[in-house]
Amino acid sequence: MAFDDSVEMDRGGDDNEVMVSLRDLHVSYGDREILHGINFDVMRGETLVILGGSGSGKSTLLRTLVGLEQASSGEIWIKGKNIAAISQEEMDEIRKRIGMSFQGSALFGSMTVGDNVALPLREHTKLEESTIEIMLRLKLEQVGLAGFEYYMPSQLSGGMMKRAAVARALAMDPEILFFDEPSAGLDPIIAAGIDQLILELKKAFRMTIIVVTHELASAFLIADRMVLIDKGKIVAIGTTEEMRKSKHPRVRQFLDRVAEPEVARELDYLQMLTEDRRPTDMPGGKGRA
Repeated sequence: MAFDDSVEMDRGGDDNEVMVSLRDLHVSYGDREILHGINFDVMRGETLVILGGSGSGKSTLLRTLVGLEQASSGEIWIKGKNIAAISQEEMDEIRKRIGMSFQGSALFGSMTVGDNVALPLREHTKLEESTIEIMLRLKLEQVGLAGFEYYMPSQLSGGMMKRAAVARALAMDPEILFFDEPSAGLDPIIAAGIDQLILELKKAFRMTIIVVTHELASAFLIADRMVLIDKGKIVAIGTTEEMRKSKHPRVRQFLDRVAEPEVARELDYLQMLTEDRRPTDMPGGKGRA
Protein backbone atom coordinates (compact mmCIF):
# COMPACT_ATOMS: atom_id res chain seq x y z
CA MET A 1 0.00 0.00 0.00
CA ALA A 2 1.41 3.42 -0.94
CA PHE A 3 2.71 5.30 2.05
CA ASP A 4 0.88 8.55 1.38
CA ASP A 5 -2.42 6.74 0.99
CA SER A 6 -2.34 5.05 4.38
CA VAL A 7 -0.95 5.49 7.87
CA GLU A 8 -0.62 1.75 8.30
CA MET A 9 2.95 0.52 8.52
CA ASP A 10 4.51 -2.91 8.63
CA ARG A 11 5.69 -3.54 12.17
CA GLY A 12 7.47 -6.71 11.13
CA GLY A 13 11.19 -6.87 10.57
CA ASP A 14 14.36 -8.18 12.05
CA ASP A 15 15.28 -6.84 15.48
CA ASN A 16 18.89 -6.83 14.24
CA GLU A 17 17.97 -4.37 11.48
CA VAL A 18 19.89 -1.10 11.68
CA MET A 19 17.35 1.72 11.59
CA VAL A 20 19.73 4.67 12.04
CA SER A 21 23.45 4.69 11.32
CA LEU A 22 25.93 7.58 11.60
CA ARG A 23 29.32 7.40 9.92
CA ASP A 24 31.95 10.06 10.64
CA LEU A 25 29.30 12.77 10.97
CA HIS A 26 30.56 16.36 11.11
CA VAL A 27 28.32 19.41 11.54
CA SER A 28 29.50 23.02 11.42
CA TYR A 29 27.95 26.43 11.95
CA GLY A 30 30.01 28.72 9.76
CA ASP A 31 33.66 28.21 10.64
CA ARG A 32 32.85 26.51 13.93
CA GLU A 33 32.57 22.72 13.93
CA ILE A 34 30.01 21.47 16.46
CA LEU A 35 30.10 17.70 15.89
CA HIS A 36 33.45 16.04 15.26
CA GLY A 37 33.06 12.63 13.63
CA ILE A 38 30.07 10.93 15.29
CA ASN A 39 29.62 7.17 14.76
CA PHE A 40 26.90 4.86 16.11
CA ASP A 41 24.04 2.57 15.05
CA VAL A 42 20.51 2.29 16.41
CA MET A 43 18.71 -1.01 16.01
CA ARG A 44 15.04 -1.70 15.36
CA GLY A 45 13.03 -1.53 18.60
CA GLU A 46 15.90 0.00 20.56
CA THR A 47 15.72 3.08 22.77
CA LEU A 48 18.92 5.08 22.55
CA VAL A 49 19.39 8.00 24.95
CA ILE A 50 21.80 10.77 23.98
CA LEU A 51 23.27 12.42 27.07
CA GLY A 52 25.37 15.53 27.38
CA GLY A 53 25.67 18.83 29.14
CA SER A 54 24.69 22.22 27.77
CA GLY A 55 26.68 23.01 24.66
CA SER A 56 27.82 19.40 24.19
CA GLY A 57 26.25 19.12 20.74
CA LYS A 58 23.42 16.71 21.58
CA SER A 59 20.63 19.00 20.34
CA THR A 60 22.56 19.73 17.14
CA LEU A 61 22.89 15.98 16.64
CA LEU A 62 19.14 15.47 17.04
CA ARG A 63 18.31 18.32 14.66
CA THR A 64 20.68 16.85 12.08
CA LEU A 65 19.13 13.40 12.43
CA VAL A 66 15.65 14.73 11.60
CA GLY A 67 16.91 16.89 8.74
CA LEU A 68 16.64 20.32 10.40
CA GLU A 69 20.41 20.82 10.13
CA GLN A 70 22.72 19.75 7.32
CA ALA A 71 25.82 17.67 7.83
CA SER A 72 29.12 19.22 6.77
CA SER A 73 30.44 15.76 5.95
CA GLY A 74 29.81 12.13 6.79
CA GLU A 75 26.77 9.92 6.38
CA ILE A 76 23.39 9.59 8.10
CA TRP A 77 21.58 6.41 7.13
CA ILE A 78 17.89 6.13 8.02
CA LYS A 79 16.03 3.04 6.84
CA GLY A 80 18.78 2.31 4.34
CA LYS A 81 19.00 5.78 2.80
CA ASN A 82 21.79 8.29 3.34
CA ILE A 83 19.80 11.45 4.11
CA ALA A 84 22.94 13.55 3.69
CA ALA A 85 22.91 12.72 -0.04
CA ILE A 86 19.26 12.46 -1.11
CA SER A 87 16.85 14.84 -2.81
CA GLN A 88 14.35 17.01 -0.96
CA GLU A 89 11.53 14.80 -2.24
CA GLU A 90 13.19 11.70 -0.83
CA MET A 91 13.82 13.50 2.46
CA ASP A 92 10.13 14.41 2.66
CA GLU A 93 9.30 10.71 2.33
CA ILE A 94 11.75 9.85 5.12
CA ARG A 95 10.15 12.49 7.36
CA LYS A 96 6.82 10.73 6.97
CA ARG A 97 8.37 7.66 8.58
CA ILE A 98 9.70 9.48 11.64
CA GLY A 99 8.02 11.38 14.46
CA MET A 100 9.46 14.25 16.48
CA SER A 101 8.38 15.52 19.89
CA PHE A 102 10.01 18.91 20.49
CA GLN A 103 11.26 20.17 23.83
CA GLY A 104 8.69 22.97 24.11
CA SER A 105 5.88 20.81 22.65
CA ALA A 106 5.65 23.24 19.67
CA LEU A 107 1.86 22.99 19.50
CA PHE A 108 0.10 25.62 17.41
CA GLY A 109 -1.66 27.84 19.93
CA SER A 110 -4.39 28.91 17.50
CA MET A 111 -5.44 25.30 16.80
CA THR A 112 -7.26 22.84 19.02
CA VAL A 113 -5.39 19.85 20.38
CA GLY A 114 -7.21 17.63 17.91
CA ASP A 115 -6.29 19.83 14.96
CA ASN A 116 -2.65 19.82 16.09
CA VAL A 117 -2.62 16.04 16.11
CA ALA A 118 -4.47 15.81 12.80
CA LEU A 119 -2.19 18.27 11.00
CA PRO A 120 0.35 15.68 9.67
CA LEU A 121 -2.50 13.48 8.43
CA ARG A 122 -4.16 16.38 6.61
CA GLU A 123 -0.86 17.51 5.11
CA HIS A 124 0.62 14.17 4.06
CA THR A 125 -2.24 11.73 3.40
CA LYS A 126 -5.37 11.54 1.29
CA LEU A 127 -7.47 10.10 4.11
CA GLU A 128 -11.11 11.14 4.41
CA GLU A 129 -11.82 13.69 7.14
CA SER A 130 -13.99 11.17 8.97
CA THR A 131 -11.04 8.75 9.10
CA ILE A 132 -8.70 11.51 10.30
CA GLU A 133 -11.14 12.30 13.12
CA ILE A 134 -11.02 8.67 14.22
CA MET A 135 -7.23 8.58 13.97
CA LEU A 136 -6.67 11.72 16.04
CA ARG A 137 -8.93 10.40 18.79
CA LEU A 138 -7.03 7.10 18.79
CA LYS A 139 -3.69 8.91 19.11
CA LEU A 140 -4.95 11.07 21.96
CA GLU A 141 -6.27 7.97 23.71
CA GLN A 142 -2.86 6.31 23.34
CA VAL A 143 -1.21 9.14 25.27
CA GLY A 144 -3.92 9.42 27.93
CA LEU A 145 -5.72 12.47 26.51
CA ALA A 146 -9.00 10.92 25.37
CA GLY A 147 -11.69 13.60 25.18
CA PHE A 148 -9.31 16.56 24.97
CA GLU A 149 -9.48 17.06 21.20
CA TYR A 150 -11.47 20.31 21.46
CA TYR A 151 -9.25 21.91 24.09
CA MET A 152 -6.80 24.64 23.16
CA PRO A 153 -3.12 24.15 24.09
CA SER A 154 -3.36 27.06 26.54
CA GLN A 155 -5.92 25.06 28.52
CA LEU A 156 -3.52 22.16 29.09
CA SER A 157 -0.94 21.65 31.82
CA GLY A 158 2.72 21.26 30.91
CA GLY A 159 2.56 17.49 31.11
CA MET A 160 -0.60 17.35 29.01
CA MET A 161 1.03 19.54 26.35
CA LYS A 162 3.95 17.10 26.21
CA ARG A 163 1.51 14.22 25.74
CA ALA A 164 -0.36 16.10 23.01
CA ALA A 165 2.96 16.69 21.24
CA VAL A 166 3.66 12.95 21.43
CA ALA A 167 0.22 12.22 19.98
CA ARG A 168 1.02 14.50 17.03
CA ALA A 169 4.40 12.77 16.59
CA LEU A 170 2.53 9.45 16.45
CA ALA A 171 -0.03 10.63 13.91
CA MET A 172 1.69 9.02 10.91
CA ASP A 173 2.50 5.79 12.78
CA PRO A 174 6.26 6.40 12.57
CA GLU A 175 8.84 3.66 12.76
CA ILE A 176 11.34 5.97 14.46
CA LEU A 177 10.40 8.43 17.20
CA PHE A 178 12.63 11.28 18.35
CA PHE A 179 12.28 13.11 21.67
CA ASP A 180 14.02 16.36 22.61
CA GLU A 181 14.19 16.73 26.41
CA PRO A 182 10.80 15.06 27.06
CA SER A 183 10.96 15.67 30.84
CA ALA A 184 12.27 19.25 30.74
CA GLY A 185 10.31 21.68 32.92
CA LEU A 186 8.08 19.01 34.45
CA ASP A 187 7.77 18.09 38.11
CA PRO A 188 9.08 14.61 39.02
CA ILE A 189 5.66 12.94 39.07
CA ILE A 190 4.60 14.30 35.67
CA ALA A 191 8.05 13.53 34.26
CA ALA A 192 7.72 9.93 35.45
CA GLY A 193 4.43 9.73 33.55
CA ILE A 194 6.17 10.80 30.32
CA ASP A 195 8.88 8.19 30.92
CA GLN A 196 6.22 5.53 31.38
CA LEU A 197 4.53 6.65 28.17
CA ILE A 198 7.79 6.20 26.25
CA LEU A 199 8.19 2.70 27.69
CA GLU A 200 4.61 1.80 26.76
CA LEU A 201 5.03 3.07 23.19
CA LYS A 202 8.13 0.96 22.73
CA LYS A 203 6.44 -2.15 24.10
CA ALA A 204 3.20 -1.71 22.16
CA PHE A 205 4.62 -0.69 18.77
CA ARG A 206 8.24 -1.94 18.79
CA MET A 207 9.31 1.58 17.94
CA THR A 208 12.88 2.68 17.54
CA ILE A 209 13.23 5.65 19.91
CA ILE A 210 16.00 8.22 20.17
CA VAL A 211 15.87 10.57 23.16
CA VAL A 212 18.01 13.61 23.92
CA THR A 213 18.02 14.43 27.62
CA HIS A 214 20.18 15.48 30.54
CA GLU A 215 17.78 13.96 33.10
CA LEU A 216 19.71 10.99 34.48
CA ALA A 217 16.80 9.33 36.31
CA SER A 218 14.74 9.35 33.14
CA ALA A 219 17.65 8.19 30.99
CA PHE A 220 18.42 5.13 33.10
CA LEU A 221 14.74 4.17 33.20
CA ILE A 222 13.98 4.30 29.47
CA ALA A 223 17.31 3.53 27.77
CA ASP A 224 18.53 0.29 26.27
CA ARG A 225 21.79 2.02 25.45
CA MET A 226 23.25 5.45 26.08
CA VAL A 227 25.60 7.77 24.24
CA LEU A 228 27.45 10.47 26.17
CA ILE A 229 28.54 13.42 24.05
CA ASP A 230 31.01 16.03 25.23
CA LYS A 231 32.31 18.94 23.16
CA GLY A 232 30.96 17.41 19.98
CA LYS A 233 32.55 13.99 20.43
CA ILE A 234 31.29 10.66 21.74
CA VAL A 235 32.89 9.99 25.11
CA ALA A 236 31.17 6.67 25.79
CA ILE A 237 28.45 4.41 24.44
CA GLY A 238 26.97 1.34 26.09
CA THR A 239 24.12 -0.21 28.01
CA THR A 240 22.85 1.42 31.18
CA GLU A 241 24.80 -1.10 33.24
CA GLU A 242 27.99 -0.46 31.28
CA MET A 243 27.59 3.27 31.79
CA ARG A 244 27.00 2.85 35.52
CA LYS A 245 30.22 0.82 35.82
CA SER A 246 32.29 3.06 33.55
CA LYS A 247 35.46 4.49 35.06
CA HIS A 248 35.96 7.03 32.30
CA PRO A 249 36.62 10.37 34.06
CA ARG A 250 34.10 12.32 31.96
CA VAL A 251 31.39 9.69 32.39
CA ARG A 252 31.94 9.65 36.14
CA GLN A 253 31.89 13.44 36.29
CA PHE A 254 28.58 13.55 34.41
CA LEU A 255 26.88 10.70 36.28
CA ASP A 256 28.16 11.81 39.70
CA ARG A 257 27.23 15.44 38.94
CA VAL A 258 30.65 16.88 39.69
CA ALA A 259 31.01 20.54 38.71
CA GLU A 260 33.71 21.69 36.34
CA PRO A 261 36.71 23.05 38.31
CA GLU A 262 36.35 26.42 36.59
CA VAL A 263 32.63 26.61 37.42
CA ALA A 264 33.26 25.60 41.02
CA ARG A 265 35.90 28.33 41.37
CA GLU A 266 33.54 30.90 39.84
CA LEU A 267 30.78 29.92 42.29
CA ASP A 268 33.20 30.14 45.23
CA TYR A 269 34.31 33.59 44.08
CA LEU A 270 30.71 34.75 43.61
CA GLN A 271 29.79 33.48 47.07
CA MET A 272 32.78 35.30 48.56
CA LEU A 273 31.74 38.56 46.89
CA THR A 274 28.13 38.15 47.96
CA GLU A 275 29.04 37.47 51.57
CA ASP A 276 31.54 40.34 51.58
CA ARG A 277 28.84 42.80 50.51
CA ARG A 278 26.17 41.63 52.92
CA PRO A 279 24.84 44.49 55.09
CA THR A 280 25.76 44.15 58.74
CA ASP A 281 22.10 44.23 59.77
CA MET A 282 21.28 41.13 57.67
CA PRO A 283 21.24 37.76 59.42
CA GLY A 284 24.69 36.31 59.09
CA GLY A 285 26.04 39.50 57.49
CA LYS A 286 29.69 40.18 58.16
CA GLY A 287 29.84 43.69 56.76
CA ARG A 288 33.11 45.30 55.79
CA ALA A 289 36.18 45.84 57.89
